[in-house]
Amino acid sequence: MLAEMRIQGLGVIDEATLELDAGFTVVTGETGAGKTMVVTGLHLLGGGRAEASRVRNGADKAVVEGRFVAPAGSPAAKVAEEVGGEPDDDGSVIAIRTVGADGRSRAHLGGRSVPVGVLSELAEQLLAVHGQNDQLRLLRPTEQRSVLDRFAGDEVAEPLRAYRKVRDEWLRVATELTERTARSHELAREAEMLRHGLAEISAIDPKPGEDEELVAEARRLADADQLREAASGAQYAVSGSPDGDPDVPGALGLIGEARRRLTASDDPKLRDLEPRLVEAETLLADVGAEIASYLEHLDADPARLGQVLARQAELKSLTRKYAADVDGVIAWAQDASSRLAGLDTSDEALAALAARRDELAVELAGYAQQVTAERIAAAEELGKAVSDELTGLAMPHATVEVAVRPRVAEQGDPQALKVGGQLLHAGSSGVDDVELRLIAHPGAPALPVHKGASGGELSRVMLALEVVLSHSDPVPTLVFDEVDAGVGGRAAVEVGRRLARLARSHQVIVVTHLPQVAAFADRHLVVDKTADGVLTRSGVRKLDESQRVVELARMLAGMDSTDTGRAHAEELLAAAKADKESVPVVRRKAKKK
Repeated sequence: MLAEMRIQGLGVIDEATLELDAGFTVVTGETGAGKTMVVTGLHLLGGGRAEASRVRNGADKAVVEGRFVAPAGSPAAKVAEEVGGEPDDDGSVIAIRTVGADGRSRAHLGGRSVPVGVLSELAEQLLAVHGQNDQLRLLRPTEQRSVLDRFAGDEVAEPLRAYRKVRDEWLRVATELTERTARSHELAREAEMLRHGLAEISAIDPKPGEDEELVAEARRLADADQLREAASGAQYAVSGSPDGDPDVPGALGLIGEARRRLTASDDPKLRDLEPRLVEAETLLADVGAEIASYLEHLDADPARLGQVLARQAELKSLTRKYAADVDGVIAWAQDASSRLAGLDTSDEALAALAARRDELAVELAGYAQQVTAERIAAAEELGKAVSDELTGLAMPHATVEVAVRPRVAEQGDPQALKVGGQLLHAGSSGVDDVELRLIAHPGAPALPVHKGASGGELSRVMLALEVVLSHSDPVPTLVFDEVDAGVGGRAAVEVGRRLARLARSHQVIVVTHLPQVAAFADRHLVVDKTADGVLTRSGVRKLDESQRVVELARMLAGMDSTDTGRAHAEELLAAAKADKESVPVVRRKAKKK
């Protein structure tokens, strides 16, 4: 229950305190006085969107504080405990929402700074606000389905939870199957490309570093004559004439002659130089031998050069396709072999996925049928309950039907599901469309409520629906913001009567402009507006019985200063007081198990 709400700097409200209690509390005031700011404050406490435009002109921030009574161990108390919030001395929980003039928002719960979403969680357990926008929202098909599900309770909620769990898996498997099927041709093409490449590389059989070796060999073969001439000249200079001509001794012959001359000398110094010539002779002999070997193995065969060039062309055909060099081609082949081994291009995986998808589809269809059956049963009860409420709201001949229809899948719908031999769209909320229809009088066609009801009738239909739903709503506090719009006279009295009866099981807070509704309240708060020529301020005060008479007289026709107006107001209050009596509430019967 909401025990108290304080508002500061919100809209035209400078500062106000609303002291609340169980039962029926009504909030009234002149147009423009700021009644809607009370509801705006409640929205903010419930984690609603913060707008800088709501901050009072000249104020740096707007602050809304709510004191909620939440018994220990209740879901609301657990929300506060989970964020480290501390209860007040009397056990209540304090929630605060601050909106800066710059639009920045802060939230506190139990003395702790918390994300705004925490206030939303708290409000889900304690507070439900029903305004004109909520009525319009109820005209949407998706909201009408949600309304029916709320009324049905666990009978729909339990199979719907199972349906959603299976549906998630069904969609996952179906998506994977679609993607893998779409990729199967691509995978097959990739596998074929890899096989072709590996076969081509295997046929040529490149060796590591082979391309560099062939380049060197080709260069030698192409330059063989020039190399032979250079090597022969060097050999001639080292070893002398091949035919042993003494006139062309070469370096070795000259060194041999020098050794002989030094050895024959009588001078020891000259003889000491001879061993060094021996070393030089040995080195030159080695060089000569290597040159001879080089000349012996120097291949100038044109056929070999052709073979080398042909091999280079083969390797080039690979490096153009697969890598920059032969070593890269070999590495590509190794990677391709691994990739090919990991590709699953068989139909077995696809067949397994298809079988799993079909298995899940059968299970999903079963849950969908359960949800539909429970909705149809609940729809009949909801329609009757709302129709009964309309009888008391001056619409005795009107009937409300709640139609549950299958939502047929369109061609190509990826979420099409075969249910009972029919392809239906399997959405997150089942395979049903739900529509509220109004039969305005016997013999009239059943039309969607937004087409079959006038403005005043629509308000009454929506209020009747809210009253019925409130008995399925676990939250203790219900707020109604001018849900009586377009209603007057006898219908307005019936609206007040319904709200008073609802207040026997809930804390009910109503913002209204109708005196017939206000007369049924247990306590009456009025939003006053004052102006000093510069600023307009609004505040909230609680009325005693005499003040209620004055306020109701004003609401009746601005007759607060006349005896007639006050007499009418007193009469209205007396009639409402006499009318308050206990009436069985509308509840859905529990299903037999």
